Amino acid sequence: MILYGLKTCDTCRKALKSLPDAQFVDVRAEGVPDDVLKSAYESLGDALLNTRSTTWRGLDEATRARPPLDLLVEHPTLMKRPLIVEGGHFHLGWDKGVQAQLLG
Repeated sequence: MILYGLKTCDTCRKALKSLPDAQFVDVRAEGVPDDVLKSAYESLGDALLNTRSTTWRGLDEATRARPPLDLLVEHPTLMKRPLIVEGGHFHLGWDKGVQAQLLG
């Protein structure tokens, strides 16, 4: 299981604490591999893009109109967090539904 997020994100820290065996990847420092990002976008669609983030609000309209995958590669902090990859399945966020799926 791999958890993609930010080390400073409270939600990511909560998820990591509950999933101690997960490998953590800081998207700001390491980014998300292109193949993982593409597969996650195919699976999750526009939900992967956090349009409520400070980073999003700082972008101009022309930049926001670019393809979502291009934006996520250029600005990895635009990704909703955490993105959890487990057995070829993608989970986004750390709400009760994701917790039930991963923790049983």
